[in-house]
Amino acid sequence: MDTHGLIAFETPSLLRFITCGSVDDGKSTLIGRLLFESDGIAEDQLLALRADSKRHGTQGASIDFALLVDGLSAEREQGITIDIGYRYFATARRRFIVADTPGHVQYTRNMATAASTASLAVLLVDARAGLLEQTRRHALIVSMLGVRQVVLAVNKMDLVDYSEARFGTIEQEFRAFAAGLGAEIEVTCIPLCAKDGDNVVSASAAMPWYQGPTLIEQLEQAPADPVEAAAPFRMAVQWVNRPHSDFRGYAGQVASGEVRPGDVIRVLPSGRETRVARIVTADGDLLAARAGDAVTLTLTDELDISRGDLLTLASDPAPAVTAELTAKVLWVGTEPAVAMRSYLLKMGAANVPARLDPPLATLDIATGILLPVETAAMPGLNGIALLPVRLDAPVVFDRYAENRETGGFILIDRATNLTVAMGMIEHAGIPAPQEAGGLRGWLHRVRERPWRSLAKAVSWRATGSVDTFILTWLVSGNARIAASVGGFEVFTKIFLYFVHERIWAR
Repeated sequence: MDTHGLIAFETPSLLRFITCGSVDDGKSTLIGRLLFESDGIAEDQLLALRADSKRHGTQGASIDFALLVDGLSAEREQGITIDIGYRYFATARRRFIVADTPGHVQYTRNMATAASTASLAVLLVDARAGLLEQTRRHALIVSMLGVRQVVLAVNKMDLVDYSEARFGTIEQEFRAFAAGLGAEIEVTCIPLCAKDGDNVVSASAAMPWYQGPTLIEQLEQAPADPVEAAAPFRMAVQWVNRPHSDFRGYAGQVASGEVRPGDVIRVLPSGRETRVARIVTADGDLLAARAGDAVTLTLTDELDISRGDLLTLASDPAPAVTAELTAKVLWVGTEPAVAMRSYLLKMGAANVPARLDPPLATLDIATGILLPVETAAMPGLNGIALLPVRLDAPVVFDRYAENRETGGFILIDRATNLTVAMGMIEHAGIPAPQEAGGLRGWLHRVRERPWRSLAKAVSWRATGSVDTFILTWLVSGNARIAASVGGFEVFTKIFLYFVHERIWAR
């Protein structure tokens, strides 16, 4: 086992981290070496690894540690990572869950999925190639997803003769890039050779000029993310637990904060308040539930609470409740986003139809800066943009920077049921377009005038009648009949929407 010292805690803390970076920078090899050095490989696994290494022959007579993580046959044949590989290991000081993520551009969505639950990112760089576009993209994504600790692991130092000057150049370039991300990111740079174990667990004799921590030392001392524990209490209702007529509880996982019996809680979006009577689990009642606990809450009052509602403490500031928001969006769908097309927004247990406006800004991968756009180009695969989102019903949320659990969402294509985007909410509401002229500016001005409801009805509702027109035309074979049916649907939707907005909603 690890020999860094005695156990410092009765229950060693847990750190979730990822390895990321461009393709073939040594991510899988690094994780394999970490598992090997921390005695995280069973004897039978080690025997199988030696046999696999000999059969594949990628490292000659030496062990290919990447095979320990890359389990898919396609990964082993091509020498790349495709899917996320999660591994658990521990030292005397700490427990770890590490996610090995793919470096290929087409698998960026997998990397982003793993980063969404990580507290630290080990960003690998090939010492020969330096920072690449995918290196910067991964750094941007971990920053967007709230990861504030980055270890820049400059790998394959043996291939540049363990050059201190080469390491210094890469470190300086990355620190300059990280400074422009607009987030308080703590960067630690470590030169290493994952294949041979230099500076992974033990200090490297080949690089005496480096006096900083080894990788495992940095991982052991890195603080776990305290945001969820310190944030206000939030719990989304995932299931109304009613096994019989004498019990009604509301089950879910505590996203952040803490709750105790007797606390006054607020139910959103209704805003009704009540008290917590019990905190029920399969092992008995609890005196308190904290972030990460899966519990069932019983309440002192009978309220109309359903799946997707959010429970908060009445004494805490309430999260936003709105049907319009602005978010940074990472597009992971193969087809580009389509303005005003209906997608399904999933946030916790809530599912709401949503439409996207043209972007307010796009992210420049080279600099990490959001640039205002003059054209209404929607993001394509791996594109990052600041997008206005309009929902068919209000949702409850916090800003992503304040709470990752209640500030993030995904978008689902309603035709294919595929996840096409990941969103991080910046704020409630939609700002006015920067440009004064053009179609976007005109539409915005119309929407902000007394007759904006009619404009919204036309722009949001009429597009759905195109499907009706096409279907009627195909069935009847008569374009005139199809146009009449489609036109009648448009008129009906506009009329009903206008009545609701201008009369009933008042």
